[in-house]
Amino acid sequence: MSQYTGAVEVGGPHDTRTLPDLEITKLAVGEMNNNAYLLRCPRTGDAVLVDAANEADRLLEMVGTTPLKTVVTTHQHPDHWQALAEVVAETGARTVAHPLDAGPLPVRVDDSIEGGGSVDVGDVALEVIHLRGHTPGSIALLHRSSDGTTHLFTGDSLFPGGPGKTWSPEDFTSLVDDLEARIFGVLPDDTWVYPGHGADTTLGAERPALPEWRARGW
Repeated sequence: MSQYTGAVEVGGPHDTRTLPDLEITKLAVGEMNNNAYLLRCPRTGDAVLVDAANEADRLLEMVGTTPLKTVVTTHQHPDHWQALAEVVAETGARTVAHPLDAGPLPVRVDDSIEGGGSVDVGDVALEVIHLRGHTPGSIALLHRSSDGTTHLFTGDSLFPGGPGKTWSPEDFTSLVDDLEARIFGVLPDDTWVYPGHGADTTLGAERPALPEWRARGW
């Protein structure tokens, strides 16, 4: 793998990781320091953008001449789709989101995806994981690389230091339950986590704090 750190800043350059079957480019955009990820299949050249969050001009510059086939929105909160309409209009990419979060988006969702489904990046299939709690239709995308590593794009459901924000005890319990059962319970510690804001992490770095998260309730 390339010397990727995931340490990006708004207004600064992107950072790129090259895997055998997927190229991952991370860019920070907007007032809320959102992360946008361009995922490119090296065999076909096709790409998927995860969260057209803001600064459409910078996102389109990152895409360049790459055929952008799809834009995935991880959840319905507006800071994750400010540039969606402009990016789709410019590229003709199809839009993808979970049906429970599709309503607030500024464009029609072409392809609704549920947990257990997949999103294609050229020859690569990303697994869709439904994580209920931050929003009803929040999703994560999982890439199982041919080199044996795993890579997880979590939106606002998991960050360094804990789960994303929830607005009721029931939502918090739902999110922690899903994270334990659908993420920590099935994926290895070296799984790299690419969140919707800020720095990356790994499941191994976060796993010891699971009991603390549940006890503190946030």
